[in-house]
Amino acid sequence: MGLSTLLFFVITLLLGGAVGYGLFYVANRKNAQLGQSTQSSTILLERIEKVFKVVMAEGYFTEIFDYKDDKKFLYLFKNSKKALVIAKAKVLVGFDFAKMRFRLDETTNQMVIEYFPEPEVLSIDTDYKFYDIENGIWNRFSHEDYTNLLVDAKQAMNEKALEGDLPRIANNQIQFMMYQLAASMNWKINMQLPEANQKRLEEFSNYDEVNAEPKLLPKDED
Repeated sequence: MGLSTLLFFVITLLLGGAVGYGLFYVANRKNAQLGQSTQSSTILLERIEKVFKVVMAEGYFTEIFDYKDDKKFLYLFKNSKKALVIAKAKVLVGFDFAKMRFRLDETTNQMVIEYFPEPEVLSIDTDYKFYDIENGIWNRFSHEDYTNLLVDAKQAMNEKALEGDLPRIANNQIQFMMYQLAASMNWKINMQLPEANQKRLEEFSNYDEVNAEPKLLPKDED
């Protein structure tokens, strides 16, 4: 075998190895990229329900929750964990008309309402941010603690919305809309509600707008 033939054989072997390694590297890189970008998800539809809910008032709330939990170790050493939670929420208040009971009297063109639902919170869209989280040495925040904090904050938002003016605004809005709609169709609404239901709706009807009138300043005496 001559020298030129040997060199040709060695160069061919090196080139073949280099090409083979390059093809192997490219194939593995593509497989790796495909493996990284592959995702799978499963969406399960549990149930579909027909609802007749009408939103009549919308409110925006911001609440600050100062959470602190103290625990004692061996009844001697106190250890605390703290957190500041700022919660923002959009609250929708309205009525679930599936709860209303009524009958139509076509001879007198009347809608006789025998039960009218109270305004309720239909939806709360919340956003939470945690600040100044301080963990104790042996008293630390867990995932369950964070979940409970969010549940408490949402419950507080729900109570605050029902205690405010949103239910009264929603009740006045729905009453006005119903009577106007009935009058436009030459119908009348006849409320024949149970006493407790009537009294409760009257409480929601008592809505007084805030009147901000400037007070006159006393005149300066000469």
